[in-house]
Amino acid sequence: MTDGDAPPTGLGAVADGRESWQPAVVSSVTRLTSRVVSIVLRPERWRSFLAGQHIDVRLTAPDGYHAQRSYSVASPPAREGLLELVVERLDDGEVSPYFHDGVLAGDAIEIRGPFAEHFVWRPDARGAVLLAAGGSGVAPFLAMVRQRAVAPNPGGMLLLYSARHWEDIILRDELLTQEREQNGLHVVFCLTRGEAHRAMDFAHRVDENVVAACLSRLGALPEATFVCGSNAFVGRVADLLLGAGIPRETIRTERYGGT
Repeated sequence: MTDGDAPPTGLGAVADGRESWQPAVVSSVTRLTSRVVSIVLRPERWRSFLAGQHIDVRLTAPDGYHAQRSYSVASPPAREGLLELVVERLDDGEVSPYFHDGVLAGDAIEIRGPFAEHFVWRPDARGAVLLAAGGSGVAPFLAMVRQRAVAPNPGGMLLLYSARHWEDIILRDELLTQEREQNGLHVVFCLTRGEAHRAMDFAHRVDENVVAACLSRLGALPEATFVCGSNAFVGRVADLLLGAGIPRETIRTERYGGT
């Protein structure tokens, strides 16, 4: 398995391996669930990126104090000029409460990136891909699913998405629409505290049976598997994937937490 990210390159790179900060204007703020909002940013300097990459966000208080957080980009690279973030509220956080309670369209914040090379999906990839998301860990996979919609002849893709309740599934209706409209795309929901709404979904935590069902539905051993979520979710799912025979070197993980 791989974890972490490679040093970034490109526009504005500086000696410490990070790009310089730039302003980005908030284009829109949309509530997605009771604890998640969509923040769409318009950066001053746009550059292309790969689905799965993340940006750093920095907020500055009047006294000069900085709070910083990394967020995966949920919008696809094909949506030029805009970057969408999916922000879950963390009550003890320094950044997420601002996006839920304080930010307005037209406000400006600082960003740098996108970064990362290990946790990306490239549209020219032809092999099957398995995505496993826990909660707001679905953010980078939204970019991958959306980018796949405009990719020529992509390989099969299955998104396994674990959430507490049906109402907690981020952009649920869009994912269901993408599944209907994209040939070879499958979406499976695992609801840990609610009832399954579809025959292919599950009403319990991800386990060996869930993984086996997803691999069967995908129809081929994935050439790349991406897992994103909390530390506990990523560790548990990665162990299940290894137990199902997926080669360790093909599993890529991303863990979230902090503010």
